[in-house]
Order: sequence, then structure tokens, then C-alpha cells
Amino acid sequence: MSKTHGSTWKPAAKRRTSAAQGANRGLEAQPIPAPEGRKERASNELYPELRIIPVPLAEDIEPGDSLADKLVESLWQRKIAFAPGDILVVKHKIISKAEGRIVNLARIKPSAESISWAGKYKLDARVIELALRESRAVIRRKNGVLITETQHGFICANSGVDVSNLDGGRHALLLPADPDRSARRLHLALKKTTQFAIPIIITDSFGRPWREGLADFCIGIAGMKALRDDRGRRDPHGYALHASLEAVADELAAAAGLICGKLNRTPACIIRGFAYEPHRGRTRDLLRPASTDLFR
Repeated sequence: MSKTHGSTWKPAAKRRTSAAQGANRGLEAQPIPAPEGRKERASNELYPELRIIPVPLAEDIEPGDSLADKLVESLWQRKIAFAPGDILVVKHKIISKAEGRIVNLARIKPSAESISWAGKYKLDARVIELALRESRAVIRRKNGVLITETQHGFICANSGVDVSNLDGGRHALLLPADPDRSARRLHLALKKTTQFAIPIIITDSFGRPWREGLADFCIGIAGMKALRDDRGRRDPHGYALHASLEAVADELAAAAGLICGKLNRTPACIIRGFAYEPHRGRTRDLLRPASTDLFR
């Protein structure tokens, strides 16, 4: 799939191209010999082996930066190349930073209601006010926790407004205005640079009903289906499946969350070995309608 670019490219572009040209020598997992007396399977389709490859970024992302260039350059420096079938998972923060979704909290004037509620729990009233402005509806507000529905339809704390990993609380970061559009832009930019149609999953960390702790969820997608529909297929015992609609984009996001984190400067990773279904992709397929949502 990869092609050699012309010699008129700039040196940095040439490096990115060589990184995308199947220069994967030494990167693929070596086959593990089968135990003596046991035949090795002809296919690994039933037992796929997934790899999660970190893509660290040493520098902070600034508004207007090309994420495609930054990510490919990082891979080139580590002698890693994209391969056919790879999926790129990206934390939303670098997307939001590149798109300038940064708000100076000094310019936010909280309402009396926000000041009163935030004061009870020693919260920043400006963040509460911003979260309310970014919300479509307030789902719960109790014990210092504000759960909202964002304009995108996500149910999360504080409309996804975040002040970590910025500048110590002077600014806040918003979710991308249209995460699917952001994913498509990165998908197309990487395709232009690498010649690979690499699916993109943009993630954020949300809490979950009935469970403690955070997990990464897909909030933007391009190049693959977000759901795998196994309904109508039969399990090994012959039972026809009726409810097996698997949120593979969320599962891949959660897996990537083990590698991508706030403290290790690794805002992206490659997932290699997952058999995804190519598609334009849309996050709204993952959102349960309010009419069938038993948690609201």
C-alpha cells in the first residue's frame, strides 16, 4: 500500500515517508514455536494477538499544530512505522489543544448559583459555570459532583471540562466541538502522509454507573465501525445470539488507556492486530437513546 514519494520532498517529510514505507523490520512480534507434538494453527483469527504501541510526545501541543506531523515524527524518531491494519488511538487533549479549545478562566464570570453550589464543596465556580455552559442538560448534581449531558450527547462529569495538564488551573480545556470531524481530519492527514487509511479513535476518561474508577471511552471515530454486530450468529453451542452488539471502539479506547495517560506524556498509541470493519465511523452509534436509558 505504501509508495515512495518523490525526491522533491523536504528532509522531514522524507523521514516521515520512510517511516510509513514498511520499514517495520524488527518491529513485528516474532512467531512463538508451538510446543513439541502440537501442530501450530494455520490461522490466528480465533485467537488474535493484539499489540499496543505507545506514541509519546515530548513537546506540548499548541493551537494550530499539525498532529499528523507530530505523531509521525515521534514514530520516526523511535524507528516505528505504521503497518496495514493499524488503529491510532488519541487522547482528546491533544486534539482540543491543536484546535484551540482552551478557555482563560479569568474571563469566566460565574453566576450566583454556580458560586453558591461550588462554595459548598470548595470547587472552582468558574469551572462549574463553564461546565454548565457546555452542557445540554444537567443529569445529576449532588455531593459536589456535577453530571451533565454535553452538546455531543455524552454523559460525563463537568461536561468534560478539564484543567489538568495545562498551566496549573489558569485555563480549562474543552472537548472538541465535533470529535468525529476531528477524527476524520486526522485520518485524512495521516493517509496523505503515510498512504495508509488508518482508523482514528479519539478518547476521554469517564466514570461509569455502578463502578468506581475511570475508563477511557470513544468520543470521536473515523475509518472504522464503532460497533460489531454479532446478532444472528451462533455461539460454539449453536445458540443464536440476540443481544451481542459489541462496543469495540470503547473496548479499544479502554485498552489504550492502559498505555496513554496524563502522567507519562503518551497521548496516543497504535493498536495492532485487531480486525476492524472499515467504515466512515460515527460516535453517535455508541450513544444510548434517552428512551432506553435506565440510568436517567
